[in-house]
Amino acid sequence: MSKPGETTEDREEEEENKKTKESPPTVGSTIAQPPGGGREEESEDGSCSDEPSATVLDAVEDQMPDDADELDDNETNVKNSTATVKVVLVPGGHVMTMAFAIGLTIEEMKHHLASELKVPLEVLQLYLNGRVVEEKQSLMELGIRPHSSTQMEMSSSDPTSYPLRLLRPPEHDSMPDVITVRVQKDEGVFKEVVVEIERSHQKKPFLGGYRHRLTGVEYHNAAVQTLPKKRPDRGVLVHSLGIQTAELKSKLQQCSVDMSTQMTGIGCYVSCVNDKLVTLGEYVTADEYHGRRLKAVICLQSYVRRWLAQEEVEQLRRERARRLAWFDLQERKCKEEKEAQLRERRRRWMNPQTKEDFNLLYHALQKWRSEEEEQINCSLHGAERKAALCALLEQEMEFIAAIGRHQINVEVINQDKIIRNFLNKAAAAHQWRSATGRLFEMDSVPDVRARALKEIYDDISKFPVDQQERRRFLEKLRNTVMEHECQLVWDIIDLIDREMDLMGRDVKEHNLEGLRKRICTLFLQYIRTPAFNPKVIKLLKVHKKPSELQHDMFFCHGCQRYLWSADFDSSPTGCRSRRCRNCTRLDNVARSRDDNSVYQSILRRLRTDEHRLNPETSIPFLLQVDDIRYLIEKVWASCSALNGSRDIYNLVFARWNVQEDWSPWNCILLSKEETSAHTQVEHIHKAYETTFIQWVEQKHSMARQHFNKNPVIAKNLGL
Repeated sequence: MSKPGETTEDREEEEENKKTKESPPTVGSTIAQPPGGGREEESEDGSCSDEPSATVLDAVEDQMPDDADELDDNETNVKNSTATVKVVLVPGGHVMTMAFAIGLTIEEMKHHLASELKVPLEVLQLYLNGRVVEEKQSLMELGIRPHSSTQMEMSSSDPTSYPLRLLRPPEHDSMPDVITVRVQKDEGVFKEVVVEIERSHQKKPFLGGYRHRLTGVEYHNAAVQTLPKKRPDRGVLVHSLGIQTAELKSKLQQCSVDMSTQMTGIGCYVSCVNDKLVTLGEYVTADEYHGRRLKAVICLQSYVRRWLAQEEVEQLRRERARRLAWFDLQERKCKEEKEAQLRERRRRWMNPQTKEDFNLLYHALQKWRSEEEEQINCSLHGAERKAALCALLEQEMEFIAAIGRHQINVEVINQDKIIRNFLNKAAAAHQWRSATGRLFEMDSVPDVRARALKEIYDDISKFPVDQQERRRFLEKLRNTVMEHECQLVWDIIDLIDREMDLMGRDVKEHNLEGLRKRICTLFLQYIRTPAFNPKVIKLLKVHKKPSELQHDMFFCHGCQRYLWSADFDSSPTGCRSRRCRNCTRLDNVARSRDDNSVYQSILRRLRTDEHRLNPETSIPFLLQVDDIRYLIEKVWASCSALNGSRDIYNLVFARWNVQEDWSPWNCILLSKEETSAHTQVEHIHKAYETTFIQWVEQKHSMARQHFNKNPVIAKNLGL
C-alpha cells in the first residue's frame, strides 16, 4: 500500500531499489526434499534459472549470524541441523537433491523416498561409497556433518516391476526448493549458505495493493512466505481456551405428516373417474401362506434338479462322443500305419537300395515260387508237371538275373556315394563349440592337404570334359603325385602319359573310359595312403598295432579266408559262427531267402520304448535280430498272446510286469492295440486268469532255458 504523502517519484525510486535487491543469487540444483526440505531435478549445468523472491533473501539473512562466533553457536542442536544429500537413481542416472536432518535414520529416509517415487519400501537399496547402508544407521553416524553435502546411490531390487523414475518432471517446477546463497561476511570474505524454501500449496489471500499512475503496473501486497518460528517445548501440556469451551450443535427432527381427504360437497365437486372400488378379499392364514411358499420351493427344486440332470446327461454324451472320436482316431492311425508299411514295402520291392531291401525281394520271390510250385503239384501230374516245373525254374532264373543286374547298378551308385562321403570327411575342417554355443572351425595342414586332393579327384572324375581342360587336370595331378616316389606314383604317371598320348592321336572319348577309371582308382588308392594324406588315419579301419591282428583273425569255412572277428556273427549257443556275414547272406539268398527286416523293426521299437522307460537298461541292446526271431517264432509261435493275431507287422514286445525291466522272461508278444491296455495293468493276478498266467510263465521258462546256452548273454543277464 502507498504511504500517506508519498509522491510518484518516491514510489518509482523504491521500485528500482526492490529490483536491485531481487537480483538472483547463486542457486544450487535440487530435485526433492523430505519433511523439512524441498525437491527439484538437477539441471545439466548445475544451476537453476529461477529467481528467489525478496522474502527468501530475508530468510537467508535471518539464518545468517552477524559474525563468525555466532555461526559456531548455531550448531548447538546438531541433530536438528540439515545436510544436502544427492541421491542418484540407478540405472536411469537421474539425480534427486534433498535436505535431510542428519538425525534421521536410513529407514525414515527410505520411507520418504518410497512415497516420492511411488514404489514399495522393500525394493529400495541405498549405497554409500559402493556399500549397502544399514537401515538403523543415521546420517550423522555415517559421518555426514551439518550443512554439508554428500552423494548416495539408490537402486531397485526388482527393476522390472518397480523401476525408479521421477513422477514429476523438473520443468513443472518454477522455483527450486533448496538454493545455495553466497553471502559476503567481511570485505573479501564470502560464505555459501544452504537455504530451504517452504512450498505452501494454499492460495494466498488478496491483501490489497496499488497501481502506478504512469506505467499502469499493479502492485499487490504479499503475504509472508516463511512459516512462523516454532516455540520451544516447555515440557508442560498447555491448553487453549478454544478447546475448553463446549461446542454447540443444531439438529433438525422431522415431525408427523398431516393428511386430509376431500369429498364432494356443496360448492365443491371432486371427479370420481379415477376412483377404485375396493372389496374384501379372501383371508389367508399363516399355514396357507407357508404351504404356498413350500409348494413354490418344491417347484423350483424340481426345475433345478431337472436342469442338473440334463447337464449330467449332456456331460456323459460329450464324454461318449469324445471317447468314440478317440477310438476312431486310434483306428485311423492304425490303418494309416498299416498303409504306410505296405507302401514302404512296395517301394522296397520296386526300387531296392540296401541289403535288407534285396533280402525282402528274394523273400517275395521265394514266396511266389512256393505258391506256384504248390499249385503245379496239386493240378498237374507226370510229364506235364515236370515241364511246368522246368518253366517255373527258368522264370525264376530270369527274375534272379534281373535282381542281380539291379543289385550291381545299386552297388556302383552306393560305391560312388561311399567314396564321396569318405573324401568329404577327410577334407572336413576341425569343428567345436565354445561355452557360449558358438561354432568354431579350424583348418590344419592335413585338412588343407586332404581338401586339395579331394578337388583333384573331383576334377579327374568328370566325364565328359574338354581335351584342354582334361590336359590341365592331368598336369595338376602329375605335379601333385610327383612330390613322392614309389611304385604307385610311377603307375599313376605312366597312365597319365598314356592318356595324353592317346588324346594327341585323337582317340574317341568312349575308348578312354577304361583308362580314366584306372587313373581314378589308383589316385583314390593314393588318397587312402596315410603317408600321402595324414588325415585318413582316423577314417581307415585298421589296427594301430599289426601285432594285434593275430589275436583277432578267424577262418571262414565258406569263402576260405581269414577275416576279423567283426565280420562274424555270434550264434545262439554263444560260439562264433563258422561263416562270415557275407557267406551267410549269400547262403540266405540261395536257399532259405528269409527276411529279417520285420524282426529288426520290432527290436528297434523295443529298444526305443525301454530306453524311454529306463535309460540305464541294457538287456534289449544285448540281444540281436536272431534272438528276437527265436523269441517270436519258437517261444510265442508268431502270434499275439491275447487274440492270436498272426500279422507279424502289427506285433510288438511289451513288459509282462510293468514294474520290472524288460527281459526274455519278463515279456509278452501283443498287437499294437493291446499294448496300450496292457501297460496300464498294475496287478497281473487281478487282471488275468490263473491259466493264462501259468501259460505265460511257461513261455518265460522256455526263453530262460534257451538263453542259458549263451554264456556271454547269460552273464550279462544275470542267469
